[in-house]
Amino acid sequence: MTRRGWALFLAMGVIWGVPYAMIRIAVEDLDPIVVAFGRTLIGGLLLLPVALYADALAPVFRRWRPLLLYTLVEITGPWFLIGYAETTLHSSTVGLLIAAVPLIAVVIVTVLGHDRFDASRVVGLLVGFAGVAALVGLDVDSGNPAAIAAIGLTTVGYAVGPIVINRALADLPPLGVVTASLLLAAVIYAPFAGWLRPSRITADAAWSVLGLAVICTAVAFLFFFALIAEVGPARATVITYINPAVAILLGVTALGEPLTAGMAIGFPLVILGSVLGTARGRDTAARADAPAAPEAAAQLPER
Repeated sequence: MTRRGWALFLAMGVIWGVPYAMIRIAVEDLDPIVVAFGRTLIGGLLLLPVALYADALAPVFRRWRPLLLYTLVEITGPWFLIGYAETTLHSSTVGLLIAAVPLIAVVIVTVLGHDRFDASRVVGLLVGFAGVAALVGLDVDSGNPAAIAAIGLTTVGYAVGPIVINRALADLPPLGVVTASLLLAAVIYAPFAGWLRPSRITADAAWSVLGLAVICTAVAFLFFFALIAEVGPARATVITYINPAVAILLGVTALGEPLTAGMAIGFPLVILGSVLGTARGRDTAARADAPAAPEAAAQLPER
C-alpha cells in the first residue's frame, strides 16, 4: 500500500471511530433527533456542491423508492437510535456493539441464499456473538431494554442497507447516493427536529454536532471514496476493525467511561468473530463500492 493509502486508511479508522463520543456529548443537551438532523443537513449541504459538480444526483433521485428505503434503514433510523441509546449507554459500549454488524450481515445474506455457512463462518458467528453476549451481560444494565433494542435495530439496519445498495443502486455514483440520502434524511427529521428544538444550545453540543457533520460525515465520505480509489473496496473494509478500538479509547480517555470486563472480553471476541465470519465474502464483496453509513464503516461482507 502507498503512503497515501496508509494515510487515508489510518485517517478513516480514526474518523469513523470518533462519532460515538461526539454523539454522547451532543445528546446530553440535545434530543437525539435534533443531533441527527443537524448532522445530516450540514453534511448533506457540504457534499451537495461536489455531487452537483460531478453530476451525480439526477440518476439517484430517479430511483427514489430504493433510495428512500436505503435512507430509512441506513441513516434515518440508525442515527436516531444510536443517539437515543447513548442517552443511557456509554459511547464505547455502543461502538463495540455496532462492531457486530458484519455478523448480522453474514446471517442475512446466507438466509437470502447469496452465500453459505462453512466451518470458518460458523465458528466466527459463534465467537462474535459470544463477545456480544459477554458485553451485554457484563456491562449493560438489563433494566434498560429499550437502549439495547435500539442498538439491535441499528445493527440490522446497517446490515440491510448495503443489500439495498447492491440490488437497486449499485450502478449509481456512490457520492450521489450518499448526498441524496443525507438530504432526504434531513427532510424526514426536519418536522420532528423543529418541534423538539432547544431554547438554547451549549457550546459542547454545538461543536459536537458540527464535528459529526463536517468531519465524521462530509470529510469522512470524501476520504473514504479516495481510499477506495487508492486501495480498492476489499482492503478499505479493514478499517472496520480499527473503529471500535478508537471508540473505546476515546470513551475511556476523553469521556471518563470505565474500561470494563465486558469490553476486555467482548472486544477481541467480536473482532475475531467478524474476521472469521466475513473472510470469504470480502473479496466477492469488492464488486460493490457504495459505502454504508459512517458507523457501519463499509464493514459488510456483501459489499
